[in-house]
Amino acid sequence: MTNISDIQDKIYTRKKEKNICILAHSYQAKEITEVADFVGDSFGLSMAAAEAEQNTIVMCGVRFMAETVKILSPEKTVFLANPDAGCPMAEQMNPEILRDAVRQYPGYTVVAYINTTAEVKALSDVCVTSSSAVKIAQKLENSNLLFIPDSNLGDYVAKQIPEKNFQLLQGCCPIHARVQAGDVEQARALFPEALLLVHPECIPAVVARADFVGSTTAIMEYAKKSEAREFIIGTEMSITEHLQYACPEKRFSCLSRALVCANMKLTTLIDVYHTVAGTGGEEITMPPDLLKAARTCIDEMIRLGQ
Repeated sequence: MTNISDIQDKIYTRKKEKNICILAHSYQAKEITEVADFVGDSFGLSMAAAEAEQNTIVMCGVRFMAETVKILSPEKTVFLANPDAGCPMAEQMNPEILRDAVRQYPGYTVVAYINTTAEVKALSDVCVTSSSAVKIAQKLENSNLLFIPDSNLGDYVAKQIPEKNFQLLQGCCPIHARVQAGDVEQARALFPEALLLVHPECIPAVVARADFVGSTTAIMEYAKKSEAREFIIGTEMSITEHLQYACPEKRFSCLSRALVCANMKLTTLIDVYHTVAGTGGEEITMPPDLLKAARTCIDEMIRLGQ
């Protein structure tokens, strides 16, 4: 029987032989993050890939993340470890829906969350991440913003910038949106001393009850640096596990058992092995005109975020 460490050793050997960089989103299982060169949020991983010396990149995450890596590193060969790993939120928005919305709200600046397809990014004015959305939106000259596709994140950003006019569509992260205010009350009752840290993709009623709201990376950094000893984590349950390993002296509880992303769980260590071995994964390719068009809104985010 082959065990996890044996497979990890084979991955280390293959990626060194072939000069491969492995990226793992924070929602990936620990055995995958352990073999990765970089672990983090989607855009941070894309930036790390662009700066990496390796010319072959393997993304352990979902499709839009691999697309973003390719957009920022068009000269590199990019693979998605599990071709079936998609993002339900990104799949809720397509070019036709966006074009209809732009016609409905003429003159609005289209602000696209990073969790969108390359085709949608190509039609957007600026891209944002959950950590940069407020800052970027504040800097935009236009006061009228069409925020896509996550209406919950958009609501959070809009409340931080009341002087701007936001139009939100009906998209959301179905995993974060499952959590309800009742889950918060139940968790508070079980762990009355714990701080509640939630992702802004959660519904407004949950966000309003949190002690801290932030991106996955921000949640992890807050928990690590905080002097508090107990935390309720309101994002994908992998983060609860990672924090338990990182801070074993602290107590972490997941806000809801519903906070599990099936798409993130599709990628296995064996998928990673087959990809670095050349017998699995899917190479991400896009026409040059799409790569160029999709990059425009990302470059604008980088410019405004400086």
